[in-house]
Amino acid sequence: MRYLIQASLSRLRPARNAAILSLVLLAPAGLAATPVTNVLPDAELRGTATFRFLGLPIYDAQLFTKGGGPLSWSQDFGLKLTYRKSLKQKTLIESTLDEMARQGNSAPIEAQLKTCYQAVGGGDSYLAVTKGPDAIEFWRNGRKTCTLSYPGIKRSFMSIFLGNNTRSAAFTRQLRGQ
Repeated sequence: MRYLIQASLSRLRPARNAAILSLVLLAPAGLAATPVTNVLPDAELRGTATFRFLGLPIYDAQLFTKGGGPLSWSQDFGLKLTYRKSLKQKTLIESTLDEMARQGNSAPIEAQLKTCYQAVGGGDSYLAVTKGPDAIEFWRNGRKTCTLSYPGIKRSFMSIFLGNNTRSAAFTRQLRGQ
């Protein structure tokens, strides 16, 4: 395949050759639209923020809402976290359950979260897309891992990042695009 690409590019100008070849060779196989556009029609980026713990960046977050409008708990939306450091599955699960409890929200059982969460490394991403008030689909690096169904899970889970009592009000305001 590389030979065919190089042969096809040989007719183009040298500077364009290098740029196009680099894009082709560096792009992941099967590169397609992000899952958020596949599972959440009309979704557009609303806001971005970086979550830090003791000054160290842990993950970058992006909020996708219908048409990029303000967050509405009555509409479905997507939240993408791209991790800057490695975290174990156990850490992800425990921190999720701890934050939900801290905010006084009901939480799914740990076994349910184990089906959704896997350990992450720098550059890995999770996308959570709400499906009504009682379901969230999780995508890890573009592949669906699970659908978490639980009464009120949308508000309970997403409040960790977007609620009124988050660990960082500045992070939440940025993420909400305010």
